[in-house]
Amino acid sequence: MRRPRGLLLDFGGVLVETSRRQGWSAALAKEVHKTLTRAGCRDLDVAEVEADIKAGVAADKCWKDAMSRPYAPPEMTHTAFWGDYVAADWPAPARQLVVAHATPLCKRMGELRQDRRIRPGIPELLDAADAAGIPCAVVSNALSGAVHRDFTAATGLDGRLAFEVYSEEAGVRKPNPEMIWIATRALGIEPADAWYAGDNFDRDVVCGHRAGVGGNILMVAKGTYDVPYEVRARPDAVVDDGYGLLELLTNAIEGDA
Repeated sequence: MRRPRGLLLDFGGVLVETSRRQGWSAALAKEVHKTLTRAGCRDLDVAEVEADIKAGVAADKCWKDAMSRPYAPPEMTHTAFWGDYVAADWPAPARQLVVAHATPLCKRMGELRQDRRIRPGIPELLDAADAAGIPCAVVSNALSGAVHRDFTAATGLDGRLAFEVYSEEAGVRKPNPEMIWIATRALGIEPADAWYAGDNFDRDVVCGHRAGVGGNILMVAKGTYDVPYEVRARPDAVVDDGYGLLELLTNAIEGDA
């Protein structure tokens, strides 16, 4: 792979590593139930709300697996998630209430569900890219891009990123190649001049292949090899963490010198 003119990074699994918080669904259910009760919707108890939140998340996972197969999948909308996946069988007033508050509810769910921390080697990778004049951007599927933006702002990563693309905001999701093309257009480069690093075969490697990136890199993370079906597309390189990607980038920069 030749030296890139832009480096595109997935958020979860590449820029950061995540871990599921215990009790997140119970905490969210209590908040939702409180909102429903205040509005006079008293037909559901907390346990029923939590059960439907968990059912909605499970159904959403199945949908995401299915949407990694079409060429140009759209992203789930906030109103569809809460109206159809969580509250489909709720009384109409309760369903209408969560649909009306779907965007802040999606953000709150994202805040509660996971802990995040920057992956090893990522700060050093961003330093090396900056020193070489290679802009970096995030290209990530996300039901709430605001949650990821809050993290990059809180950690100072936003000042080191030229651009952030989140599927919820774009209306399309990987492996739709438009996700990568949005970033390359913003950076003023051709896809063939970009490297893209992701942690999933069906979302990321396929997306890089469809978009025609110059370097299609798989960074191994939790769940990388738990693919929903056989994926024929293969990455140009596989790395274990940010340090592995840094080594690839350093070699490409030195080789171009």
